Amino acid sequence: MERPGTMMAAEIGQQPETWQRILTHAATPIRETARAIAAQRPRFVLLAARGSSDHAALYAKYLLEVDHGLPCGLSSMSTVTAYGSRPRLDGVLVIAISQSGSSPDLIASALAARAAGAVTLAVTNNPDSGLAAVCEHRIDVLAGPEKALPATKSYTASLLALYLFSEALREADGVPAARGLPALAEEVLARREEVRTLAARYRFAERMVVTSRGFGYPTAREAAFKLMETTYIAALAYSGADLLHGPLAMVDNIFPVIAVVPDGRGGEALQPVLDRLRGRGADLCVIGSPARVAVATSGFALPGDGVPEALQPLLEILPLQLLAHEVTIARGQDPDAPRALAKVTETH
Repeated sequence: MERPGTMMAAEIGQQPETWQRILTHAATPIRETARAIAAQRPRFVLLAARGSSDHAALYAKYLLEVDHGLPCGLSSMSTVTAYGSRPRLDGVLVIAISQSGSSPDLIASALAARAAGAVTLAVTNNPDSGLAAVCEHRIDVLAGPEKALPATKSYTASLLALYLFSEALREADGVPAARGLPALAEEVLARREEVRTLAARYRFAERMVVTSRGFGYPTAREAAFKLMETTYIAALAYSGADLLHGPLAMVDNIFPVIAVVPDGRGGEALQPVLDRLRGRGADLCVIGSPARVAVATSGFALPGDGVPEALQPLLEILPLQLLAHEVTIARGQDPDAPRALAKVTETH
């Protein structure tokens, strides 16, 4: 019998090779897909996803709004699947993101969007899926089979594919900026003992907050999601701006807070939040640059000085995936098979 967490640990470790595979084999087809979509001149983007893919969609929202000035929204799929609405989507790009490509509500939403005049793009880890079949365009994130219930490598593969797509959409080549990421990921994943030590702080935690701003916010959302689905800790994710509008009141000197601090404008925007958290004596763990970690209660210093802020989420999530794995093991649970969960969620 395999030790608990063996599958999740293996898939976390496969991320450097997954990213290299994308950079080597997917960049050209992604560029061709982006060129075909750019020719249709979309004026608005709707993003449809569930679970971890929803956080990849939020990352894409930042990319497209910051780098392209394209207004983006996160789709409310139940307006179509439960309420039967028929939106007017001429000139809209709908991007449906799904590891499996099998969720009925995503497939139904993509079908309705295409019928309503949208340009549709499926971003999946299964090019033969139902979702890929009903969309006009498709991107295969090449993560390979993912057996553990918590998504890890398919999440970061989606991020990298979406980054390359965004760059190609503006006729830029995203490969050079991303070329060093697999080696940096190897560095991070080799520091599992640091994460194990960090995990001891949270073994008996019942609740925590994860916060960030800008490109780090999708990472905060995904980290909280991973912690909840594996450790069963009530991990609440807030934008730093939202945290100041009320939830900060629940933070005290025994309340764990994990802050994802990007090296860039997102980190600068988060600084007033970090100051307030320190002022309240919060148990503050920082995922970010060595300088940011040095002034926190604890943390994990990321390598890669000079990595563009838009690419930092790929590295930021790695120690947090490891943290979810290690805390779950420390609590005597199996992160490969969280209770009451299935790999494909059959929502309608």
